[in-house]
Amino acid sequence: MLLTPRQEEIVALARVNGRVLVDELAARFSVTPQTIRKDLNDLCDARALTRVHGGAIFPGGNENVQYEARRAIAAAQKQAIGRAAAGLIPDNCSLFINIGTTTEAVGEALADHRELMVITNNINVANRLRLFSGIEVVIAGGVVRQSDGGIVGEAAVDFIRQFKVDFAVIGVSAIDGDGALLDFDFREVKVAQAIISNARHVILVSDSSKFERTAPVRIGHISQVHTVITDRCPLEEIRTICAESDVRLIETDA
Repeated sequence: MLLTPRQEEIVALARVNGRVLVDELAARFSVTPQTIRKDLNDLCDARALTRVHGGAIFPGGNENVQYEARRAIAAAQKQAIGRAAAGLIPDNCSLFINIGTTTEAVGEALADHRELMVITNNINVANRLRLFSGIEVVIAGGVVRQSDGGIVGEAAVDFIRQFKVDFAVIGVSAIDGDGALLDFDFREVKVAQAIISNARHVILVSDSSKFERTAPVRIGHISQVHTVITDRCPLEEIRTICAESDVRLIETDA
């Protein structure tokens, strides 16, 4: 589902405030309550929001939002992050790209690169980049998750460990205030850990909503990456960790 500008703003308001109300939204956007109810129903069908009496709430921080809804949330910010990450990756190099809607935005931004070898466990990235003659795509084997086209499991981990690449582009489901990088699926976490261990330069890409969420499985720590690219970092403790760990922090909205 592609969100309209009004729906994107409704999701952003719900993320900040936790809840949005029909009457308040109707007044804010100068539309009828019926129009807002339809917007909320569409957003709830996509699992971007959860419907409650009189309005909707942002999904709980530990809820893994449906993939297509995640793709639509903060789409402009993810595109800017993707362009910034692609700008750090030169031609004539090798890189990993893992699962995630923000890492997919990086893949989109790499289309003009030349002589790249891209190793990925993300079917969506592979399917997009295979169209470009300057990019060789290598895809991991393993179990394909129906929800997002991610390839996970021990076979994928073993495959990743065969390589030592110049760059890795990784995404996460949540970033804790203490710097922990978190996800929902322990199988995906194993792949992400293998990617981090086998890249010379690790780029973490994450929109700012990930600083407000939580997830149960630990990938690692932000000090293990070399560059963090986000639209905005709202946590001062993350800035401190990056500065103390010599991690470059890039904010595309700065």
